[in-house]
Amino acid sequence: MNFSPPPRRTPREAIVPMINVVFLLLIFFLMTARIAPPDPFGAHPPRAAEGGEPQGQRVLHIAEDGRMALGGLTGAAALDALSETGDEPVRVRADGGLAAADLARILREIAARGAGPAELTVIRP
Repeated sequence: MNFSPPPRRTPREAIVPMINVVFLLLIFFLMTARIAPPDPFGAHPPRAAEGGEPQGQRVLHIAEDGRMALGGLTGAAALDALSETGDEPVRVRADGGLAAADLARILREIAARGAGPAELTVIRP
């Protein structure tokens, strides 16, 4: 009879299952995460008492000084790209410090270019 103690497992063997679990978790989080490009500039939307969530997939960012960006396009090119959206709603994320007259002018330009309905993004209280 052999009464010698069983052979000990090396730490390397015990770490392999843990590495497998970590990689599986990493793959899970990468596959389920929604990766969105960063905003082209900081815009703090105005606050609203009530309202629904905007439905558009394209987001037109408007800074306090009137700069506009849509995807990688800026200025008038961003407005020109909106004409290609058809009836798809366009989310407008304007800074709260933007003058109402400037916002109205930009919304008129969006409508004149034949873009879909514009939905203003606001912060709920």
